Amino acid sequence: MAEVVTGEAVVLDLAVARFPSRLLALIIDIAVQLPVVLFLEIVVFSRAASHLNQASAAAVYIAGLIFVVIGYPLTFETLSRGKTLGKMALGIRVVSDDGSPERFRQALVRALSAAFVEIWLPPFNLIGMPAGLITSMVSARGKRLGDMFAGTFVIQERVPRRPDLAPVFTVVSPPLAGWAQHLEIARLSDQTAAAASSYLRRYYDLRPAARDQLGLQLAAAVAAQVSPPAPPGTDAPSFLAAVLAVRREREQARLQARMGSWQGAPPPQAAHAPQAAPAPGATHAPQAAPAPRATHAPQAAPAAPAADDPDPPESPARPATLPLGPDDLVTLSKPDQPDDYGFAQPL
Repeated sequence: MAEVVTGEAVVLDLAVARFPSRLLALIIDIAVQLPVVLFLEIVVFSRAASHLNQASAAAVYIAGLIFVVIGYPLTFETLSRGKTLGKMALGIRVVSDDGSPERFRQALVRALSAAFVEIWLPPFNLIGMPAGLITSMVSARGKRLGDMFAGTFVIQERVPRRPDLAPVFTVVSPPLAGWAQHLEIARLSDQTAAAASSYLRRYYDLRPAARDQLGLQLAAAVAAQVSPPAPPGTDAPSFLAAVLAVRREREQARLQARMGSWQGAPPPQAAHAPQAAPAPGATHAPQAAPAPRATHAPQAAPAAPAADDPDPPESPARPATLPLGPDDLVTLSKPDQPDDYGFAQPL
């Protein structure tokens, strides 16, 4: 795995392609290119005997050779974002050092390096090919010379699916239930937890001697980061399974609490509205409460029109702010739909 920091400061863990996969992909690509080069040589020089002179035949052959040797990887890696036919067959891809897709100029640099330094052009390939093999095996990201020049490396896209945990390793065993309730796992690192999870997933695939030794080593590493110590006589697999089960339960509880805080947010407080004006004929009306930071009191409602008035005045427009009762409040909450937060996958 390679730890890659993107331009947005996001850390990615990418599986670096292994040397055998890259070598086999290169052999497949050469197996595609080499017959085309041989066919081009036969056609050009056989036609040159009757129609072309030696110089013209050589020029046509060199142009075709450059097209096959450089144009093949350049075209495929540019259009497929880092894949040739060999890489497609092996499930690997070329990416930039920051994890972004390969660019045209990077594909060009890789193709030129392979054509003139590492593979095709003698006598430079006599030095470039061994140097590229050495750098591929020594580099932490498996970089050949072209990758170093272009700022790229090859990752493995097809990662085998990891096995599931056995049911016995997904829960806390009954003898450890009381101890697990008081377990402190705040100092448990992700790397240590991942190593313990991988061990439990491959538990039945390991040889007994290696399984016991590795289990003791991982249990000692986990015990140094959790407290209190496990009860005496606890075996390593049960201890590791209990710690990971507690870790999963607490992560899920934390995520559920976060989701609940989003869904159960209290509604915003309603603003205080001024009280209604007293009705006509009332002997005593309570004084209207002033609105927050109001500069004048609300106007009183107009008196009722006289009975003999032929054209009673129109009622004034409804005030912008009306008295609100308990039934008028609107509770604002998030829609009852699943949120973007997902539960953590089991380790």
